[in-house]
Amino acid sequence: MAFSIGICGGGIGGLCAAIALQRAGHRVQVFEKARSINRVGADINLTPNAVFALDQLGVGDYLRQSAARPTFRISRDGISGEETSRLPMSTAAEEKYGAPQLTIHRADLLDALRAQVSEGTLRLGMAATSLEAGEGQATLGFADGTSSTFDLVVGADGIHSVVREALWGEDHPRYTGMVSYRGTFAREKAAGIPDTDAFTKWWGEVSEKQIVTFPLTQGKEIFVFATLPQDDWSEEGWTLPGNVDDLRDAYANFHGDARKLLDALDEVTRSALHVRDPMPQWAKGRATLLGDAAHPMVPFMAQGACMAIEDGVVLARSLSEGPNDITTALQRYEMERKPRTARVQESSLANDWLKKAGNADWVYGYNAWTTPLHDITPNGSSHETRV
Repeated sequence: MAFSIGICGGGIGGLCAAIALQRAGHRVQVFEKARSINRVGADINLTPNAVFALDQLGVGDYLRQSAARPTFRISRDGISGEETSRLPMSTAAEEKYGAPQLTIHRADLLDALRAQVSEGTLRLGMAATSLEAGEGQATLGFADGTSSTFDLVVGADGIHSVVREALWGEDHPRYTGMVSYRGTFAREKAAGIPDTDAFTKWWGEVSEKQIVTFPLTQGKEIFVFATLPQDDWSEEGWTLPGNVDDLRDAYANFHGDARKLLDALDEVTRSALHVRDPMPQWAKGRATLLGDAAHPMVPFMAQGACMAIEDGVVLARSLSEGPNDITTALQRYEMERKPRTARVQESSLANDWLKKAGNADWVYGYNAWTTPLHDITPNGSSHETRV
């Protein structure tokens, strides 16, 4: 049975869900509050689990044309420079997991996804302001006074989700006590800096302090991400201007190779890092959540966008495989996704994953297209089955 589905949020997770749902025969509308498409943001680190999912959505070839392919995932002690772990990526990851790691500009990924949805699917300038999610239908209200009713509404509208608040009440995300800084520089400025073709994380003397770097745009640019502890935060926005000299001073105790990364930056943006605890339930009535609306996380495992991509695929499978019943499908979706996303949320916040040699298979080896889904029985119990 084909359902009418409204997706609130035209970001990565919302668009991935839209593509997968349309390919399964459902009627989909995506509502995005931005009035125009602008090239904002910087990096997206797509690990093999996400790239494999995107390949099946038809965007893999495009991504490989514009992305970089990090050669390794390396951990180094930020003070001494000692290498503490090295995981082969690129061709080695493709052979092991079915897809490489790709690092790409967020705007390029969004362009590729928008090209895959049916014409007229994405509606810009549609800021959702309300949701009524009953047992038989769900209605989104918008800032322009209009409304639309669907068999199902999906909240893919980020950490400050209107859909989440409508379903579960006001719930402010928790400030982590960390501020992140982001910037890029041309590869020509990378002379003398080792491993600029790899994903490298420099671990600081405290968990709130680290530098991460990897190539972008086929290696033509080098991206730098850094975090610092900060007691409080009251500003709004995730692309606020930062002071690169202050950042350099804060990392004056780091190894010289790490400091060279900051020296190559001309400017940086800054934003606070927020999280929420894992939710006990995502869906209510004919509405559910995905991506940051359901499970915001700090970026230390580079899995925020990856989890949203997986969510979109598994949601579409849950609706299209098995009984044609939305309530049952949403139960199956949550039963598959909640344990994994909660584990990633908690592991990201702990910030010790792959600090030393470890097993990445549970993250990188996940296949959203074939993972067993739960078969819900009439009494509400379940067991895993391939459907």
